[in-house]
Amino acid sequence: MDAFTAESGLLRRRLLFFNEEVNAESCNRLIEYLLYLDMEEPGKEITLCINSPGGEVGSGLAVCDVMKMIESPVRTVCTGLAASMAAVIFSCGARRELLPTSKVMIHEPRLNGQGGVRRAQELEQEAEQMKETREILAGILAKNCGRSIVEVREKIREDYYMDVKQAVEFGIATGVCKKI
Repeated sequence: MDAFTAESGLLRRRLLFFNEEVNAESCNRLIEYLLYLDMEEPGKEITLCINSPGGEVGSGLAVCDVMKMIESPVRTVCTGLAASMAAVIFSCGARRELLPTSKVMIHEPRLNGQGGVRRAQELEQEAEQMKETREILAGILAKNCGRSIVEVREKIREDYYMDVKQAVEFGIATGVCKKI
């Protein structure tokens, strides 16, 4: 049974699970559910449980934008690992909680599978796009975590894993989840 179906009762409880890679298909489905729940009861909290290794930045940013646009506040709960783009989505929650053994990992954007022969100009353009993307993501994290962009840039140079205590101290999480 699809975890999102009304028959499962999860939609009625305004509870969504994002337990996969961040990509166009998974994010479009998540956006559909966020919009649906917001239309059903505008302003009533939606809980989004995240356990994802991350993935495509553009698709993830679309989710972040929708979370900010809808009337319903979205509470995010990390239920295992919120890594990379999934951590950015997690940080956009109105309330951001982790289960006691969950982790969050942030890092700079990376190129995946860009093989083949490329000209220097193409590499320069890709580098500029990566820098722009890094600044967008650093800006989102800085705002959501109450940190400066300089602090965030420093942390994302390498994979930066945070347990619950570290995530709360850094500001990416607001607390430990007591109840889903």
